[in-house]
Amino acid sequence: MKTKGRKKDKVNIVTLGCSKNLVDSEVMLTQLRGNKVNASHEAENDDANVIIVNTCGFIDNAKQESIDTILRYADAKEEGLIDKLYVTGCLSQRYKDDLEKEIPLVDAFFGTMELPMLLKKFKADYKHELVGERILTTSNHYAYVKIAEGCDRPCSFCAIPIMRGKHVSKTIEQLVTEAKNLAKNGTKELLLIAQDSTYYGLDIYGKRNLADLLRHLSDVEGIEWIRLHYAFPTGFPLDVLDVMAERDNICNYLDMPLQHGSTRILKHMRRGTTREKQEELIQTIREKVPEIALRTTLIAGYPGETQEDFDEMLGFVERSRFDRLGIFTYSHEENTHAYNFTDDVPQQVKQERANAVMEVQEKISYELNEEKIGKTFKVLIDRKEGGQFIGRTEFDSPEVDNEVIIEEQSKHLRLGDFVNVKINDATEFDLYGEVI
Repeated sequence: MKTKGRKKDKVNIVTLGCSKNLVDSEVMLTQLRGNKVNASHEAENDDANVIIVNTCGFIDNAKQESIDTILRYADAKEEGLIDKLYVTGCLSQRYKDDLEKEIPLVDAFFGTMELPMLLKKFKADYKHELVGERILTTSNHYAYVKIAEGCDRPCSFCAIPIMRGKHVSKTIEQLVTEAKNLAKNGTKELLLIAQDSTYYGLDIYGKRNLADLLRHLSDVEGIEWIRLHYAFPTGFPLDVLDVMAERDNICNYLDMPLQHGSTRILKHMRRGTTREKQEELIQTIREKVPEIALRTTLIAGYPGETQEDFDEMLGFVERSRFDRLGIFTYSHEENTHAYNFTDDVPQQVKQERANAVMEVQEKISYELNEEKIGKTFKVLIDRKEGGQFIGRTEFDSPEVDNEVIIEEQSKHLRLGDFVNVKINDATEFDLYGEVI
């Protein structure tokens, strides 16, 4: 008599939110496959019978996207289209008890540090021999490298410490091993990320040790670009700029979220700085690394933000002439210090102020891009769309910054190639050129 064998699970991981979440999903994918589990990341055919949703819980829009995604797969489970649904990540860490009550069709919720528990659902163990190895979900030529987890900063508006805990740095040895493994598999660009990258090392080395980390990573054979993200301005370690200036494979690029340009609002945000200090830091950075591209993010509509505060921020943006800038409207987050204040700026006003900042920034971006016409830049090819290849200069990070669109004649190019491109035209957010 034949007995029907149990169908082997096929797992699909769905990632929402930031690049830090993407790294977590890549680690999860590596561990699952290392345990012989048939797992994919955001598979296009979506024929998996088990779904893992890695959620974001940062701001209202991200939380809503996470909830909508969970509900979509909960409906699929109810219809018999999938067998199991697991949820992990920041939203699950922050609202686990509420989510369990509201969405009972989810088989289990896991926090941000509970990967070993999730693996047990697949009769899998966390394999320590796989630490430092990752199956990339991006193109192989670039990879995000998380140098630390959590955050010790007291910023009033931010829920990250609630979801991710205190700052914990990885050791230089761990990160060099990870970089070597990535380079061995064809990675040419490392994008360093953390909740606060400039705090790196303080917890394990007793000092800010980002400059030393950069030196060690820049020595890894095969790594041609290293890009630094999420640098906190207060207590910024200036020796990082010296390393950036002396090492050719460290990009002249710095992502430094400043959050506001009004001293009064910065004080209420508990950022530990002033507009004047931020402007002095920007000047110092540009003096030490003259060709640097500065990216920042700002918040419009923080509680109590007056028109005068906003005008101060707008003037700050006009004077600073950031190469790249993004702006969020303030999101009133439970259990943060700012949640004690009244969210008194109407959403329409928040959006109008954000739009006004971007209008100023678009003009600045266009002027800065126009200056690049006629110049030649080293470009990394990211993808092909139709007959065009699309890449980036060292001054641009994937997905959030400018792209270089290369004219159709360059059919011999491959993804991950570095080529010299002469810029022939420009818009606010894109450059157009030809390989020379």
